[in-house]
Amino acid sequence: MSKKQLDLFSGSSDENEIDEIKTLTDLLLKYQHEYYVLNKPSVSDREYDSLFDRLQFLEKKYPQYASKNSPTKRVGSDLTSDLPDVKHTIPVLSLDKVYNTPDLLKWIEKLKKHSSHPALIVEEKIDGVSIVLYYKDGILERAVTRGNGETGNDVTANVKTIGAVPLKLAEKVTVAVRGEIYLPLKMFTEINQSLDNKFANPRNLAAGTIRRIKSSEVGKMPLNIFVYEGYFEDLDIPTHYEILKKLHDLGFRLNKKAMAFADSDNDISAACNSCNFIPVLKIADIVSYIAKEEKERKNLDYEIDGLVIKLDNISDREKHGYTGHHPKWAVAYKFESSEAESTVNAIDIQIGRTGRATPVAKITPVEISGSVVSNVTLHNQDYIDFLSLSIDDKVTVSKRGDVIPAIENVVEKGIHGSHIWKMATKCPFCKTDLMPDGAHLFCKNDLCPERVKGQILFFASKDQMNIENLGFETVELLVREKIITNVSELYVKDLSVLEKYEGYAQKKTELIKRGIEKSKEKPFRTVLSSLGIPDIGPKVCQLLIEAGINSIEAIYEIAENNNTEKLLGINGIGDKTAQSFIKYFNDIKIRETIKKLSEAGLSMKEGQAVVGNLNQTFKGQSWCVTGSFDNFKPRTIAEDEIRKRGGDVVTQISGKTTHLLSGQSPGSKHEKALKAEIKIVSEQEFLDLLKQ
Repeated sequence: MSKKQLDLFSGSSDENEIDEIKTLTDLLLKYQHEYYVLNKPSVSDREYDSLFDRLQFLEKKYPQYASKNSPTKRVGSDLTSDLPDVKHTIPVLSLDKVYNTPDLLKWIEKLKKHSSHPALIVEEKIDGVSIVLYYKDGILERAVTRGNGETGNDVTANVKTIGAVPLKLAEKVTVAVRGEIYLPLKMFTEINQSLDNKFANPRNLAAGTIRRIKSSEVGKMPLNIFVYEGYFEDLDIPTHYEILKKLHDLGFRLNKKAMAFADSDNDISAACNSCNFIPVLKIADIVSYIAKEEKERKNLDYEIDGLVIKLDNISDREKHGYTGHHPKWAVAYKFESSEAESTVNAIDIQIGRTGRATPVAKITPVEISGSVVSNVTLHNQDYIDFLSLSIDDKVTVSKRGDVIPAIENVVEKGIHGSHIWKMATKCPFCKTDLMPDGAHLFCKNDLCPERVKGQILFFASKDQMNIENLGFETVELLVREKIITNVSELYVKDLSVLEKYEGYAQKKTELIKRGIEKSKEKPFRTVLSSLGIPDIGPKVCQLLIEAGINSIEAIYEIAENNNTEKLLGINGIGDKTAQSFIKYFNDIKIRETIKKLSEAGLSMKEGQAVVGNLNQTFKGQSWCVTGSFDNFKPRTIAEDEIRKRGGDVVTQISGKTTHLLSGQSPGSKHEKALKAEIKIVSEQEFLDLLKQ
């Protein structure tokens, strides 16, 4: 520590210590700027921490002299706080969008015709949380989310914890600054791995963080910021280029990848104002520049979803003006992605077979990756809060992994402003109170018609009991008319009663009854997984049976003795699955269902012959099944045929495997079987074997 810094601690009088507060505040703000913005720290972490601790001590001793822009505000508070609505004092508009270079070039040509200095500034479009920072006389007074463009949430205490946000500027200016708060990709990956509820992308995690009610929690998150626009109260700055330069000089963190484009020396001069702050290219180079940026985006430590192209000259901007939605002098070039914009028209609640209540957004139908999306799952209230979502909001919808539709962010708030949609407290189908369990709400009513419908549909599905001819409409009718209130009643009730309903002639009803009867052939492992017990799916059922737990009696014995040790001794079964096993197989209601299924003739022991006397032609053989098949959809049907004939089915090729049933697109298992000289059986050969 330098002599000057040591001298700070030498004062003993109140007056000296009060002066020391101001000196330490200014010094630490300087060090923070060096560390977070310039990335050039001039002191060690240890030296910084010593000065920081000293300032905290003095501020506690003399709280009336603590500056509101003190570096200690970065830590945040444990006190809960509201996020009140605040009106913006500057235009916080969205941007018009283009998706290809021909449309962009048309926009540029139109812009040039009505501009005296048609120079452009191109900046990366950061995929983060939009924020407006309001400074008065160089001190950060307020930080407000974009909201609906007119009103946002006051998140000042939270934003103050972000090290790259200046609490005090280099000059006493009054300015509103727009920026984008983001979470670096590397940090996101590390943090997301430690969370129980995973986030789809850094933007969602950053958005959820910035809206937390305790700023101390925000302070633990390594958020960062790029600023890109400034509205000065008393300064008349003629170009965007110079605005960026001024923001940089005041201490803000800017994205260094900004680029200027101009055609003539005059325009370049107007853009640069004789300074060399941002590189300048010819406008003709903009297409190749965009291609380069799109290619290199994967190497960035933050996410971008496009580029923002702005007219540089401020007076020319005023000539072009605005629409009610966006400025006419700027446009966002969106990179190709499986995303689209839509509007949330309604939010409904779905109740699943376990009782879990899931909000689902009904959006204006939009095509994404070749299919039309109209319903999007919203997971739970936390997810909705993180999005700050309400009905009538305009949103970005993606297909994660090109499969699952998801709302990624709110593009523009609707008529409800900063209001966030809240889930009802009662089940919409049976009016039972929804009870919290972890991050979700649950309907605990076992007789809730929506739960019963979900359980029956799951039980009867192709991957489970595969009850032929029992479709969605029939199940809905059975539950609505209270003919069936439990899966076991499928095997007990006389479904001839269906014939009195329109569309259910005797022939159709007989086909349904035949499908139910045929399902009794399913092996015990399929019956077990079809019960829909949490964490007890087909894979776990197979592990149990391979470990010798191959009957309902064996399962009950483990559950009654709370023998988690035996379960945890099975490779592939963890603590969560073991606890679920004990809990649900001791449940009286589940046992009653199993008892009725057993009485109806379903298999309650692996290998138990339930129908006919099939020749045990596969006895002593160990089969592995891979690929897809024309006659066995799902392929578990083929596995059942093997077991009914005395064979074992395994999931991996090993030295004990005797046969591989190989279908279309078999993958690596086919290659392993060839190397191990295991007998490979085609679908047609397998069908011939079944006929014997």
